[in-house]
Amino acid sequence: MKKIVAAAMLVAIAASAAFAADVVTLKTKMGDVTFNHKKHQDNLKDCKICHGEGTPAKLTLGKDKAHTLCKGCHTEKKQGPTGCKDCHKK
Repeated sequence: MKKIVAAAMLVAIAASAAFAADVVTLKTKMGDVTFNHKKHQDNLKDCKICHGEGTPAKLTLGKDKAHTLCKGCHTEKKQGPTGCKDCHKK
């Protein structure tokens, strides 16, 4: 029984580490957007801000959602990029 619990814990830890990649690149028509997940995670300390209620899961970001969520937060906090070419790199 102890071996099963230990194995389950190792799998959970490995999965969470793989899931929370340090840097995520989003492919867009305007150019790739590189998002430093680790930096945002360390600064915000609350996954719910981006991921919503419940267990954090991979986000599906379309243009409108990304602009509302990301650019909106940067504008509100007066911190981070808000211009097109600040995020989109060809």
